[in-house]
Amino acid sequence: MASDRRTMRRKNMLMDQRKLDAAKAALGASSETAAVDAALDLVVFRAEVFRGLDELAAAGGLATIEPLRRIG
Repeated sequence: MASDRRTMRRKNMLMDQRKLDAAKAALGASSETAAVDAALDLVVFRAEVFRGLDELAAAGGLATIEPLRRIG
């Protein structure tokens, strides 16, 4: 994360319980909240990596790579 300061807010969401259970197991999370938080961390990290790769490619750092666009 860009900042060490975190603001926690309560959310009420409908979600697929099977996906949540699978994410919790895959991430080794101790709770559903921890699983969602860890999954969001991974999504944010992935976006940062792709952004960095796009910037590297745009700067000519990787001649064989095409700009990466990941959605979903």
